Amino acid sequence: MTAYILRRLILIIPTLLGIMVINFIIVQAAPGGPVDRLIAQMEAHGSVEATSRIGGGDMGEITMPSDETSSQYRGAQGLSEDLIKEIEALYGFDKPAHERFFQMMGNYIMFDFGESFYRDETVFNLVLEKMPVSISLGLWTTLLVYLISIPLGILKAVRDGTRFDVWSSALVVIGYAVPSFLFAILLIVLFAGGTFVDWFPLRGLVSDNWDQLSWLSRIIDYFWHITLPVLAMVIGGFAGLTMLTKNSFLDEINKQYVMTARAKGLTERRVLYSHVFRNAMLIVVAGFPSAFVSILFTGSLLIEVIFSLDGLGLLGYEAALNRDFPVVFGTLYFFTLLGLLLNLIGDLMYVLIDPRIDFESREV
Repeated sequence: MTAYILRRLILIIPTLLGIMVINFIIVQAAPGGPVDRLIAQMEAHGSVEATSRIGGGDMGEITMPSDETSSQYRGAQGLSEDLIKEIEALYGFDKPAHERFFQMMGNYIMFDFGESFYRDETVFNLVLEKMPVSISLGLWTTLLVYLISIPLGILKAVRDGTRFDVWSSALVVIGYAVPSFLFAILLIVLFAGGTFVDWFPLRGLVSDNWDQLSWLSRIIDYFWHITLPVLAMVIGGFAGLTMLTKNSFLDEINKQYVMTARAKGLTERRVLYSHVFRNAMLIVVAGFPSAFVSILFTGSLLIEVIFSLDGLGLLGYEAALNRDFPVVFGTLYFFTLLGLLLNLIGDLMYVLIDPRIDFESREV
């Protein structure tokens, strides 16, 4: 097992590097960027007074000179070449792309993700600041998805083909068909001051006066704010896990050892929970780490935007719109590395649940 773990850890390096290279090339090829954005602002206003720190230094008032020059940037007519080079240097674009990439990766190895272009704060601090919101959504959503999907999947397997299985399948179809963000909009219309009632808030994870509330009122206020976002995410996550649980149990129920246990006179309940449950739940439980990562870092993006929750999803969305490259690449590196490590943990959970599984004898 030690050799297997070492091989997987070594494979993380080229995988992570490949992901970063592909995304770096895509972002570099995409139109727009921090330099283009600043030039557009200068073109619109004639001058720019930078009120935030960029790259650790203050940027004073930049005026547009009248001499024109050719440039690769749209809207750069009327700006001198020296001024464009100065703007490029502020954002680190005065170096070739490959040099910028290797310098970035060298810093990322030391977990130095740099500083945001548009916020006077490091990327690491921004992630730590936004993490609690996304973790709250991810933990509660994952917990509810498992609490709903596993019992429902077991019941559907035991009562396969019955009326209950048919009607519950309608819920699963809805879960597959309705994206989380559409369900979020429906919840807002129904319960957050849309067309019907106004029971839940639309913005934030807590109220503005949260610090002044008692501890019991804080708990109530927290769950009051998080109810609709979590429900919206649960509807998009329970369907797949429910069918995975059902199919896993059906596969085990039809095996020979189950028939043997029944032939020995064991009750159906004991056969199900003493023999079938452990084997059927192997793939479900072992997939928990990857499911949590998927919910935490991908499923919550639109939900955080819709409900104005200041978490990692909203941070990434704003960074992509603003071409805040340090935030985009820093968070991509961190969460990709975390996801790869959690996938390894998921494989190790197979062994913990069923010691008969031996990854050591397999080729990675």
